[in-house]
Amino acid sequence: MCARSSFRERSHPWGPGLASCALSGPASGARGQLSPGKGGDRGCNSMTLEAIRYSRGSLQILDQLLLPQQSRYEAVGSVRQAWEAIRAMKVRGAPAIALVGCLSLAVELQAGAGGPGLAALVAFVRDALSFLVTARPTAVNMARAARDLADLAAQEAEREGATEEAVRERVIRWTEDMLAKDLRDNRSIGDLGARHLLERAAPEGGKVTVLTHCNTGALATAGYGTALGVIRSLHSLGRLECAFCTETRPYNQGARLTAFEFVYEQIPATLIADSMAAAAMAHYGVSAVVVGADRVVANGDTANKVGTYQLAIAAKHHGIPFYVAAPSSSCDLHLKTGREIIIEERPGQELTHVSGVRIAAPGIGVWNPAFDVTPHDLITGGIITELGVFAPEELREALGATVTLDGPQK
Repeated sequence: MCARSSFRERSHPWGPGLASCALSGPASGARGQLSPGKGGDRGCNSMTLEAIRYSRGSLQILDQLLLPQQSRYEAVGSVRQAWEAIRAMKVRGAPAIALVGCLSLAVELQAGAGGPGLAALVAFVRDALSFLVTARPTAVNMARAARDLADLAAQEAEREGATEEAVRERVIRWTEDMLAKDLRDNRSIGDLGARHLLERAAPEGGKVTVLTHCNTGALATAGYGTALGVIRSLHSLGRLECAFCTETRPYNQGARLTAFEFVYEQIPATLIADSMAAAAMAHYGVSAVVVGADRVVANGDTANKVGTYQLAIAAKHHGIPFYVAAPSSSCDLHLKTGREIIIEERPGQELTHVSGVRIAAPGIGVWNPAFDVTPHDLITGGIITELGVFAPEELREALGATVTLDGPQK
């Protein structure tokens, strides 16, 4: 059973709609009740899990800084606007970052940007993609997509009889194909991961309790999700007892986004503070921990949202399988170990303030890394990809045919 709150909150500054979703949902042992808000507030049933809306020449992103209070889409008409949205974390999650970055380039190309001339067009594509990579450097998906797409543009331009129009169209189509592929990969990750987890944690049948961190669901991808996709698949199989999600300070992606996805889809879940994870493992019989990844390197070391490392340590102490769920596009075989991963550091204000209100003493020093690196020997369950579930030491050989040191095969 999911944990039951010891008291029921009677009012909430977000309005009755959001409060009723949180309090009458899975944490009380029942399926979530999606109640509309009152007095102008938007309730849970008016929200959406569609992070990216795209049609040829048009891109909109769901501003995730406003969730769960409201759904607001923001038009992205240029690479510069995409960079700013990614940097500000209006869109986040390694797969979604790559999708929005590349699709913003497609929008500009559709509007006629780049050129005149093939050389100028290829240079425009290359420079735009290089710029997008700088928005959030830890996540490898954008860097890999940038390399592949820049190479594609150059190759197309070298074809006999190549025209600007043909190169432009080929680049746009490549970016559009990313959406469908990401969704397919996520469903494979979910199904493969659920099957492996059940064989490991519940070989004789029954339900499992899973703990996850940050947000790795539909809001972080083209849909379905990676680690959250595994939980979705467990739920669809009728094998999920409960999912614990951490609040994920300081940006609260777990409390704001993952908890919302669970309530929206009526998945039994309980929100906990980051500092409660080890206690939850000890007292609630957690069967497995499943997290996402922003970069997995050749030896299996994994960069993910800060706080992941300590979860892996706690899981190892309690003998709980620890899984990383990520598409092969998040695997970087160029780097040998996690010590080589560049870790993004965010502004200190993100830790000292909540919704613009200071909560920490003025003058206190702040260290605010966005990610930490989990050593491969703590990933005891395996690394779940769309191609299969692998032990960290198997990853390089297993993905060698798809992710080479020269980049992914086309």
